[in-house]
Amino acid sequence: MTRPGPGTTAGAKAPAYLALTRAVSPRLAECELTHLARTPIDVPTAFAQHHRYEQLLTSLGCEVRRVAPAPDHPDSVFIEDTAVVFDDVAVVTRPGAPSRRAEVRAVEEALTPLRALVRIVAPAILDGGDVCAVGKRVFVGRTTRTDDAGIAQLRTELAPFGYSVRAVDVSGCLHLKSAATAIDDHTVLLNPEWVDAGLFAPLETVAVDPAEPMAANVLRIGDTLVYADAYPLTRARLEARGQVVHTVAATEIAKAEGAVTCCSLVLRAQR
Repeated sequence: MTRPGPGTTAGAKAPAYLALTRAVSPRLAECELTHLARTPIDVPTAFAQHHRYEQLLTSLGCEVRRVAPAPDHPDSVFIEDTAVVFDDVAVVTRPGAPSRRAEVRAVEEALTPLRALVRIVAPAILDGGDVCAVGKRVFVGRTTRTDDAGIAQLRTELAPFGYSVRAVDVSGCLHLKSAATAIDDHTVLLNPEWVDAGLFAPLETVAVDPAEPMAANVLRIGDTLVYADAYPLTRARLEARGQVVHTVAATEIAKAEGAVTCCSLVLRAQR
């Protein structure tokens, strides 16, 4: 079941995008961690920051739909890992962390009326956070959460729709999207210490400021970018290129190895 999010108004002009979100679990502090040391997470602050994130998505032209909450699943706010959505098809994933696999069903149900579905099946694993689509090019991180079998299945499922899939080795972070995300259909923002920029050729790449290694994660909404407010130096680089950047606080999500792309599945609304 999905519920309207903040700012949704019945009878308003149809939005250009839908954004599926999921509430922060009260058990967020028990989240899975791979590369970060566990530090205290202020869950009420996480709730408030997530609410402002949803409000920002609404202001940028998204209809926010909340998937039924999963309070017993600490990582469930990171809905991005449960599916990868394209204009043509949605791929329901099989998360690499066994504790997260029960999160998938409700997201699959929410996507069923919106897209044709295909699924990653056992024993393969694939997290949505490892999938970075740039136009018809799809880059997939080879990480502890996504294996070669998952990448191969994704390649097979997307081939009929004209997408190419390239595996990318990632080090130093949990997911590919911690190291690289698209800022438009021709350009990738990345941390060159965590992923080889040459693997994205012929696309243009923009490096994060060296003082902000976690700054490569941006969420595209049309021609604008949603970005954590913790990275002013890299934000300046983006704005110097003419990018329109909207920031939001995400400190508590970051402590759980999350970022702005992790907290929504954004898909183009189909008329």
